[in-house]
Amino acid sequence: ATLFFSRSTPNLAAVIPAMDLIDTQLTSYSCDTKYSPSIRAAVRLAKKTLDQYYELTDTSEVYRIAMILHPRHKLTYFKSASWEENWINTA
Repeated sequence: ATLFFSRSTPNLAAVIPAMDLIDTQLTSYSCDTKYSPSIRAAVRLAKKTLDQYYELTDTSEVYRIAMILHPRHKLTYFKSASWEENWINTA
């Protein structure tokens, strides 16, 4: 996450892509048997916490509006992230 936000000035439109990136990494690490069971359990707890915060973004339209108004994202990000069509339409 630090490297993600170090690339440029962080802004609201970067929150969801950053959370998606972290989620992907946590999912990968939680299944990787090269890590001990205790590490994988800790990673699963971290993912569960991230999921709770991700759900909170659903309660605010600001994140979706920021994504749609961002010149790089628009609706393309939602489509490339395989969001359901009705979620995209709601955004």
